[in-house]
Amino acid sequence: MFHARFKTLAAAIALAAGAAQADGIELIFSDVNPAEVPRSKAMTDIFAAEIGDDFDFQPYFGATLMKQGTELVGLQRGNITMAGLPPSDLAQQAPEFDILGAAYVVRDQPHLKAIFNSPVGDQLKAIAREKLKVEILGTFYYGTRQVNLKGDKQIMTPADMAGVKMRMPGGESWQFLGKALGANPVPIPYTELYTALQSGVVDGQDNPLPNDRAMKFYEVTDQIVMTSHNVGFGMLLISSRVWDDLTEEQQATLQAAADKATAWSDQQYLDEEAELVEFFEGEGLKVYTPDVAAFQAHAQEQYLASPLSKNWPEGMLDQINGL
Repeated sequence: MFHARFKTLAAAIALAAGAAQADGIELIFSDVNPAEVPRSKAMTDIFAAEIGDDFDFQPYFGATLMKQGTELVGLQRGNITMAGLPPSDLAQQAPEFDILGAAYVVRDQPHLKAIFNSPVGDQLKAIAREKLKVEILGTFYYGTRQVNLKGDKQIMTPADMAGVKMRMPGGESWQFLGKALGANPVPIPYTELYTALQSGVVDGQDNPLPNDRAMKFYEVTDQIVMTSHNVGFGMLLISSRVWDDLTEEQQATLQAAADKATAWSDQQYLDEEAELVEFFEGEGLKVYTPDVAAFQAHAQEQYLASPLSKNWPEGMLDQINGL
């Protein structure tokens, strides 16, 4: 009887092992974004389809698995395998990543890709591996922040922003970004911003164009100044421990899938932004481009003179500007 039970137990273990092998290498992905946005669909519809049967991709969206801000530690502890995180999250443990959130460092989506395909990108990837124990597989472009104002005063240079009360998110780095644009930043919660614009508590705000439409800010403002001062993006990360256990062929498969997914997602956001200029003009807003070079020069001068740039790797800003 004991022998029979042993055979039964062994068979069950073998069956479980076979099932686990059939399922492939477990990739648990956590993200704060909702499942329906393009960058999430890129992971479920493209990345998951491209990686094949060697992997078992398990995505969790809307911070349902890990709370926002805890994902990096989750990767390091092995609670999750992959995540999509902005540079500010990595900067909590590797301050060198702060440079990527400063005004006019990343200029647009092509520049973002160029940065991570250059020696600068290699340096950032090495920092992520050595300090954070994660690999950067690619970047997801989220959109570029533009200035959205009430009134008809034309804004062409930072000097024209003097006296403008502009809502910026709370926190030192965001408030400094508002000052670097020449405005008087005011911290107001995102959910209260429409009313603040409507009542005149602030004169304007900055957000990517898709956010402006979603929150209907165009109903209570008059113009959009295409300052393009800050590029929102996240990095697709995988645990270095998991990455190192993969074969070269498996690593190549994941990298190719990441490249395809991020490229598709980026294009969705670029297409939406282009369409939104027409939409806002149709709603009666004036949309125009100021002297972006003047804004960039002023903003970078402000950053370099402040403590916020103390952790920037030496020479990196010049390298990024040269790309």
